[in-house]
Amino acid sequence: MSDFQMDYGWRVYHPNPRKPTFRAPPGAVDAHCHVFGPGDKFPYAPQRKYTPCDGPKEKLWMLRDHLGLSRNVIVQATCHGADNRALVDALLDSNGMARGVATVTRDISDEQLQELHAAGVRGVRFNFVKRLVDKLPFDSLEEISRKIAPLGWHIVIYFEASELPELYDFFASLPTDVVVDHMGRPDVSKPVDGEEFALFLKLLGENPNFWCKVSCPERLSLLENVGYGDVIPFARTVVERFPDRVLWGTDWPHPNMTSHTPDEGDLVDFIPHIAVTQELQQKLLVDNPMRLYWPEEVEQ
Repeated sequence: MSDFQMDYGWRVYHPNPRKPTFRAPPGAVDAHCHVFGPGDKFPYAPQRKYTPCDGPKEKLWMLRDHLGLSRNVIVQATCHGADNRALVDALLDSNGMARGVATVTRDISDEQLQELHAAGVRGVRFNFVKRLVDKLPFDSLEEISRKIAPLGWHIVIYFEASELPELYDFFASLPTDVVVDHMGRPDVSKPVDGEEFALFLKLLGENPNFWCKVSCPERLSLLENVGYGDVIPFARTVVERFPDRVLWGTDWPHPNMTSHTPDEGDLVDFIPHIAVTQELQQKLLVDNPMRLYWPEEVEQ
């Protein structure tokens, strides 16, 4: 039993997700998920903004198989800070079927970066969501960016749509491939052809090194049903406009969800609504994540 008490009212991940109707193509990748703890083995960071339920690697592998997926990209969550031990433990246990996105600080050594790379880490995450992290110094992020570039790693950025205007120039200056989490969290109550989302599409359009995760409709939707229909126009626009630079993931075990407990079967069945052809589905779920995270396995 972990010594860490999860936050009061925390929504624990779905205990029995249904089998999705949509059958993912062979080799499909869940390109955004997490491992939490277990806290008695991998303690949560003292400076964390939340204490989650434990979400161990064994549960993640079971979910992957249940959903008919093949691989995972595990993203370091803020509750573990820059202590990547839980992430590395999961990667080493995956038999090469998982890659990782770590959180690092500016004082990380080249030797430590090489150790993370050997374990399967292929990127670092910068979190700009103000309710989740303290403000990050830009000079520190620039130094980290320079350190990881020789490894061929990319940067994952997490921000909310209202923050993009002030961050746009910094993002565009990043020297590596950049992956945007959850479409930059658009406000789906606003029009898909409106000014706010247009700025995000401009960011992708003007910067060919930018990729986008069309994930987390459960976080973005304002509807009471679980079809997430108000998110579909946004995600479908991105998939159809940038088919070779999109990724998808479950976000298991769904940290900080307040509206409902997502059923991962629903999240998989969301896919054919945003990638409406087999060709788009193949790119979204297999070709793109393999090219970014397992390039050594992609035929040249």
